[in-house]
Amino acid sequence: MNDSTLLSLGRSVIEMEANAVAKLKDRIDEKFAQACHLMMACKGRIVVVGMGKSGHIGSKIAATLASTGSPSFFVHPGEASHGDLGMITPSDVVLAISNSGETAEILTILPLIKRQAVPLISMTGNVNSTLAKAATVHLDVGVEKEACPLNLAPTSSTTAALAMGDALAVSLLDARGFTAEDFAMSHPGGSLGRRLLLLINDIMHTGNMIPKVTENASLRDALVQMTQKGLGMTGIVDKDDKVIGVFTDGDLRRILDKKIDVHNTAIREVMTSPCKTIKAHVLAAEALKEMETWKINGFLVTDDDNRVIGAFNMHDLLKAGVV
Repeated sequence: MNDSTLLSLGRSVIEMEANAVAKLKDRIDEKFAQACHLMMACKGRIVVVGMGKSGHIGSKIAATLASTGSPSFFVHPGEASHGDLGMITPSDVVLAISNSGETAEILTILPLIKRQAVPLISMTGNVNSTLAKAATVHLDVGVEKEACPLNLAPTSSTTAALAMGDALAVSLLDARGFTAEDFAMSHPGGSLGRRLLLLINDIMHTGNMIPKVTENASLRDALVQMTQKGLGMTGIVDKDDKVIGVFTDGDLRRILDKKIDVHNTAIREVMTSPCKTIKAHVLAAEALKEMETWKINGFLVTDDDNRVIGAFNMHDLLKAGVV
């Protein structure tokens, strides 16, 4: 088989699956809204069931629901009839996935689901199937043809089911007012979690690493502090360690052409005052937004009495993976 044929087959698969997903748009109707309402009202968990390839899709849908604010888990229907059905309670909602709608392992547990009066949302490719008719709400994810040349291997059908699951999860996410911070809480180990959950307190320089001088210090002393601490700035504080100003690399560039005597000029004469400061309990991601808004490269961190307790710059955010 030559490359041209392989490329043609690959493109055909992508086109067929894309068309299958596109046709789902017209099926986002009152039944979809009803399914969302059932899930929103669920006091327990959304229990997803499916066999074979539908089971793999179901596992992913359950994981997506759980990570976007809708508590969910996957139950293998074969195991359910051998004890795992006890995982489903009357306060749950069941989402059953089967392309044919006649999967024996799912039909076996239907009477027990019905007996508990558990709302059942079915997702099938056959609106006249047993599962579709038994459901409280049925979502049609049928496709005209599988992308497999033999029209046998689940391809277009599984892609359509996955897309419908994502549509449910994202609709619920928005309806619940789920935020990026909420998402990060369920992903603390990932880069998003680090970016959204890290506090200024976790990255700021403290103690002797804080660049600061008194208001009576010379410009030379301030430049020495900036060089030693390497943050591109120094805070200017009063006798109680309260911030009264800041001097940055940018300030230095702006005064270079003014023939300033670095040895005899007091830092208070050239500092920026008042200056922007931030609190240690603020999220690092919020600090980044502030820095971008004010076009500054660093912050002095102060307590409630405006005493300097830390400092950080953009490089610290980069090292922490916030940027």
